[in-house]
Amino acid sequence: MGGLWFTEKQTENFGITMKVNNTLHTEQTEFQKLDMVETEEWGNMLLLDGMVMTSVRDEFVYHEMVAHVPLFTHPNPENVLVVGGGDGGVIREVLKHPEVKKATLVDIDGKVIEYSKKYLPEIAGKLDDPRVEVRVDDGFMHIANSNGEYDVILVDSTEPVGPAVNLFTKGFYAGIAKALKDDGLFVAQSDNPWFKADLIRNVQRDVREIFPITRLYLANIPTYPSGLWAFTIGSKKHDPLAVTDDSFHEIETKYYTKEIHKAAFILPKFVADLVK
Repeated sequence: MGGLWFTEKQTENFGITMKVNNTLHTEQTEFQKLDMVETEEWGNMLLLDGMVMTSVRDEFVYHEMVAHVPLFTHPNPENVLVVGGGDGGVIREVLKHPEVKKATLVDIDGKVIEYSKKYLPEIAGKLDDPRVEVRVDDGFMHIANSNGEYDVILVDSTEPVGPAVNLFTKGFYAGIAKALKDDGLFVAQSDNPWFKADLIRNVQRDVREIFPITRLYLANIPTYPSGLWAFTIGSKKHDPLAVTDDSFHEIETKYYTKEIHKAAFILPKFVADLVK
């Protein structure tokens, strides 16, 4: 294999590898190792601590599924918080909903925001929208200091290492419940069922103890470990499986549809067994 190849070691015995045409930027930030690379297969790609965060070619799957499932579940999502997500992809999708009056992005690492704007403009291009407030701050503490403020909270975190460890704790989910309005709901990325079954079990258990409606849904994201990615939704009132055709309005998407909205909750048996 000629040229430069990057491998993300996803477990001790398995990884994903891709050809890199060019390293655009590399930096040890205050919180993590940040690399922007240009890949042959996936276009420009953001890596944090050696893990793939997003790529131009397949980013739409993750960002659409984090945003649209909860925003079409909630009947009037006026005030939305995104924790993490400094690349701006979730914010871009959130702004497709005309009901949203304000979207707040809180990411602990301002360098992710800075270099996403520079090297991932098709993802980060809506961060300067007038409906968006960008805060470089600790998302855990922002949640802890919020009370009954948000309709929807979207947790777009890295894997549970480094600065994201606290975003996978029961205390964080309890803080989310306090930060949400009485009919609020949240979604958090929950890694993958092939390699992180225990994480999914633990998240489902913790969220279920706090939110009366707790569900898991899936999407196919080829650059993420195993390609099968999980999301946890916790809701005080609104059930994502109870939405009707009247709940949807037309938006431009590449992956999400109203049919996918419900189909994503149909789990393979080995995944369904994790959430029993």
